[in-house]
Amino acid sequence: MSIELSMLVPHAPSLCHENQAPDFQQGIVAGFKEVAEEIAQIQPDVIVLVSCHWPSTFAHYVDCNPIHKGILTAQEAPDMISDVPYHYPGDEELANLLVQAGKNAEIPVEGVYGDHFEWDYGTIVPLRYLVPNGDIPIINLSVTLAANLEETYKWGQEIAKVLQKSEKKVVFISSGALSHNLVRGRHHMPTFAEHALDKEFVDLLMNKDYKAAYQMLPQYASMAKVESGGRHVAMLLGIIDEDCTPIYFADGQSSGSWNPLITFEKTKVSV
Repeated sequence: MSIELSMLVPHAPSLCHENQAPDFQQGIVAGFKEVAEEIAQIQPDVIVLVSCHWPSTFAHYVDCNPIHKGILTAQEAPDMISDVPYHYPGDEELANLLVQAGKNAEIPVEGVYGDHFEWDYGTIVPLRYLVPNGDIPIINLSVTLAANLEETYKWGQEIAKVLQKSEKKVVFISSGALSHNLVRGRHHMPTFAEHALDKEFVDLLMNKDYKAAYQMLPQYASMAKVESGGRHVAMLLGIIDEDCTPIYFADGQSSGSWNPLITFEKTKVSV
């Protein structure tokens, strides 16, 4: 089949529980619900998600477990995310194909197997909204600190090749913020200069100038302190192409970071 939908999504801890999200993030909550309806209509066979809160040191990791089950207390923010249960199916076969594709491309990719592997809140927070029934198989990916943006972009391209060859309908999720120079106080916006760069980068995305967005990413990531050094964005840009139509749903600040919710929909061919 194909990659039906890709997206950049927020995962601010304050979004974990809808009734605790502040007013300035309620637009994101509403946007999540709209995108969840679209996912339900697509009825994907699998969701592949890269999370900025699964930082690996040297290898790119793919969670190949057939079942994802546990209880999350976020070490970073246990006052906001504590004892949150999760239970989702996995897709071991497709996950292993991704691992092999990475190895074939001479990218250091390894599979993760084991009953006690725990998910992070960058994975769980958006999935609580986007797959509320826990009924879609999930494959989780790390961001890799030893990998530069070029390698991460190439890994995204290899992932895209596997997913496009698959007979399954796929949704790809990149979970992370843009500017991410954190300060205390969830209500704080990024600085004027950081946010100006956010806006310029988003304009490139919305104008479907994905090549220019990739060219801007290294300096933008450095100057605006983009989350995970922009690696989750590089992977996303490796997944999408000019046939993907961007839709801007929502955005909001969180402790000096900027958190847009943008989808990239496969262009439908009329018959």
